[in-house]
Amino acid sequence: MDTGIKIVPFRPGWRDEFLALGRSLRQMLRARALRIDHIGSTAVPGLAAKDVIDIQITVQSLELAVEQALTQAGYQRIQAVSQDHVPSGSSCHPDAWIKWLFKPAADRRKVNVHVRLSGRANQRYPLLFRDYLRAHPAMATSYGQLKRTLAKYHPNDLEAYYAIKDPACDLIIGGAEPWAAAIGWEPGPSDC
Repeated sequence: MDTGIKIVPFRPGWRDEFLALGRSLRQMLRARALRIDHIGSTAVPGLAAKDVIDIQITVQSLELAVEQALTQAGYQRIQAVSQDHVPSGSSCHPDAWIKWLFKPAADRRKVNVHVRLSGRANQRYPLLFRDYLRAHPAMATSYGQLKRTLAKYHPNDLEAYYAIKDPACDLIIGGAEPWAAAIGWEPGPSDC
């Protein structure tokens, strides 16, 4: 089984794959999911990415019923992941970064399902990050190049890949925040 990090050119079909997955999750979670959004690099047109669909489910609380619905839908909770990377200098309480992460069985399409609490810093971050890169294609291209270079030099070292990529994402979000303030950015409607 190949476990190396591979960055591939943008694939227009990623959006349709997300929509099918998101609709299925919506049927399972119903009103428990306040939002279901396509996030990550596969959600940014033209951006090179790992061929993994990232989905954010926004919930009011991390409750057993959410975990049970996702398990019934074929996703397994990754217990070792309980929070996101906390950006350097963040003034938010560490609880602002808690989450649950789910993945499907190894023989299914690669998907990361991030379950985050409504109104928390880590729930806002990926939506702003995605929208900023969508609005700034040159920044998205540079970010894609960074990921390709990281995969080239650290093809089998996820720890090194994320140790470098996460602070780079924080630099991008540093540019996104003034942009968001200038245009009055708010997350648009949920994708599903």
